[in-house]
Amino acid sequence: MHRRAYIFLLLTTLLWGGNSVAGKLAVDHVSPMTLVFLRWVLAVAILLPIGFQTIRKDWPVVRKHWLVLAALGASGFTLFNTIFYTALNYTTAINVSIEQAAMPILIIVANFVFFRLRVNWAQIVGVVLTIAGVVLTACHGDPRRLLTLELNFGDAIMLVAVFLYSGYSVGLRLKPAMHWQSLMLALSVAALVTSLPFFVWEIAAGKVIVPDARGWLVIVYTAVGASAISQIFYIRGNELIGANRAGLFINLVPIFGTLLSVLIVGETFQLYQALALVLVVGGIGLAEYSGRKAALRSARTR
Repeated sequence: MHRRAYIFLLLTTLLWGGNSVAGKLAVDHVSPMTLVFLRWVLAVAILLPIGFQTIRKDWPVVRKHWLVLAALGASGFTLFNTIFYTALNYTTAINVSIEQAAMPILIIVANFVFFRLRVNWAQIVGVVLTIAGVVLTACHGDPRRLLTLELNFGDAIMLVAVFLYSGYSVGLRLKPAMHWQSLMLALSVAALVTSLPFFVWEIAAGKVIVPDARGWLVIVYTAVGASAISQIFYIRGNELIGANRAGLFINLVPIFGTLLSVLIVGETFQLYQALALVLVVGGIGLAEYSGRKAALRSARTR
């Protein structure tokens, strides 16, 4: 079971890392709110034939739990990405990477506050190691860069995004029992509806950049890879090992993003990137080994 979860979560973070590269490639080729809106238009178009039959069967469940599904779709799918793209207009990728590293901590705290889920010291050490790897990646191997960081409006709204996605991860415990096809279609429709006002605002403000060929390639990737497939994998990984353990994998996103930038954008691979990868993977390995043992002990005592 846990091996399948690892595969799902590794693929999820690889696709999300690719989303970071796609965001770089999208600059001047499609505007942020247009990208968010069109990715969900395309994602719904893909998921509709897949989930149409199952959502008809699950419609009583959807109708009963529509508020939970709408909140999950809005927070995890639309608002996080909208704020993420907006924040990058005001702050640096370094700041954003470091701020995203807070997600596993927030997930652990929220799970303890609301569901009394505890973690052990080995898991805490693992979290610290992964954060160290993210920070090392963000500051390009030079910790002195951290002293020059300045917080601004972009950082403030990015922290809101971090809280939103952490809440989404924890909130997946509340999702109703339904077919995965129905769940993804319902969440994607919620994301599409909630992204519409941002798209309309961008049009009204005259800030729309109509996608060109590269823009459409980015939209297709974000819709298929970074939206539909990755979210299915992330939800399944959460189901298999829980939000605390699954959330730790999020710190692989900036690592994969950096490695993909080397392969796709042509950036140079550096020694600090290899060290950061070791720290993040080692931290996840330590925390996951300890978390799996704790889960087995808990299962035996029931």
